[in-house]
Amino acid sequence: MLTFLLHKMRQNINFALLKSLGIMETPFVYDRYVTSKYFIGRKKECGILGNLLAAGEHVVIYEPPKTGKMSLIQQTLINMRSSGMQFMTVCLDMFNVRSLDEFLLRFGTTVMKAALSTPDQYKDAIARHLSDTHFVFDRERFYQEGSIVSLNWSSDRNDMEKMMRLPGLLALEKGVPFYLIFKEFQTIMNSPEYETLFSVMEDMFKEQASRPGASFIMTGSRVNAMKLIFAERKFFYRQVVHLPIAPVENREIIEHVVRGFLYGSGKSFDRDLAMGACELFKCNLWYINHLASICDLMSKGFINEAIMKEALKSMISIHEPRFMNMIDDLTDHQISLLKAVLDGVMKFSASDVIEKYRLNSSANVRRVKDALRKKEVITFNEKDEPVILDPLFEYWLENYYFAKQ
Repeated sequence: MLTFLLHKMRQNINFALLKSLGIMETPFVYDRYVTSKYFIGRKKECGILGNLLAAGEHVVIYEPPKTGKMSLIQQTLINMRSSGMQFMTVCLDMFNVRSLDEFLLRFGTTVMKAALSTPDQYKDAIARHLSDTHFVFDRERFYQEGSIVSLNWSSDRNDMEKMMRLPGLLALEKGVPFYLIFKEFQTIMNSPEYETLFSVMEDMFKEQASRPGASFIMTGSRVNAMKLIFAERKFFYRQVVHLPIAPVENREIIEHVVRGFLYGSGKSFDRDLAMGACELFKCNLWYINHLASICDLMSKGFINEAIMKEALKSMISIHEPRFMNMIDDLTDHQISLLKAVLDGVMKFSASDVIEKYRLNSSANVRRVKDALRKKEVITFNEKDEPVILDPLFEYWLENYYFAKQ
């Protein structure tokens, strides 16, 4: 017993020393993508994605924000490199793309930077692969702004065709696959010409099926917008593989949290509390890591239920302004339908439901559901059951917003 106590004292001293020196790493990372030792679970999804990419398939992944899409992709690429595979990869963030020309220029510059390295190489590649287009290499603009590809006129369909084929041509030249990751792919629908671009991409996918060189990984956090593209309007039908991402399993999250506190800061966290966090956040690891990091700051040793409740209040105070903005953007009918969802209602067109929640009519119910989908507040699963996309927003609605009414 004495030996055990001495060991614990030395352990606590070491933890305190590391923390005071500012060199202790937190296992509860929520402010960036995570890989390697910080990546939890989803081995199956990593394996599936790796196999799809190795086979030259195009992949689409759409899940709500902060559900680990990019971490999964990055971990998969790490695993593939570790197995000896060679490839080029690049990530194109489309979050603030507002026009087709802007997309094409950003696409070309990003692809060129990933595959080539000097201004002469950029100029030569544009001359060889984009010669009969409106794309040019403006050396002065490159040195001033870093833009490799410029336009000397508005783009047309031929420009789109040549630009979208560029990654495949560079992959063949380099002799290795080229994996292109699109973040927030649905944003391209802000451009009036998006259907033309999709048509060009469909033709390209069809042509390259027999000689894959470049694979597109199209991701999006606006779930309903991505469903509209790939499931409802069926663009890229049978040309892309949809990879759903299941939540990380409870047991893996609980082990991560308990071990993270024990070996990260020498603290104790009850497994039942960890299970409660899993249920509250529906196994959203980003929110759980955020909660755990606040608990870590608030405690000195044992994390009990009181500390966890205080940490949750702190999280609410951080996110409440965002939630209030979401509510301010909703109509009274949309808010009423959210209340019905929280009350467990599955079918909203029944006369008693319409009367109770003052939804006016079944036609209005359809309009309200469509509006909430477009605003990415709710989605509907395969059984047409409503799902509030943000678990903390759902908790806030039930325990703060509607509780005050």
